[in-house]
Amino acid sequence: MAAQDFFQRWKQLSLPQQEAQKIFKATHPMDAEVTKAKLLGFGSALLDNVDPNPENFVGAGIIQTKALQVGCLLRLEPNAQAQMYRLTLRTSKEPVSRHLCELLAQQF
Repeated sequence: MAAQDFFQRWKQLSLPQQEAQKIFKATHPMDAEVTKAKLLGFGSALLDNVDPNPENFVGAGIIQTKALQVGCLLRLEPNAQAQMYRLTLRTSKEPVSRHLCELLAQQF
């Protein structure tokens, strides 16, 4: 997914109930390669050169269940100096955004 496509879709998912955000303290060492591996392991495709800040991680994926498919966009912003993260997820289904945000935040 190109940067233009990502941000177009990001803006389409702009209703408050479509977004979940969590700011939290890092519980593991903040290593970019480990973070990348965790996000890939979660099933997200990482998108390079999308975020203006090269330290941030941007991803997209589709959650498939028997009954439906849910597109998911994510942005993980590490702040190494403060040892904090800001994680933002946007999906078309409110409970999916909230649950994924909680699950992913536990990994970092």
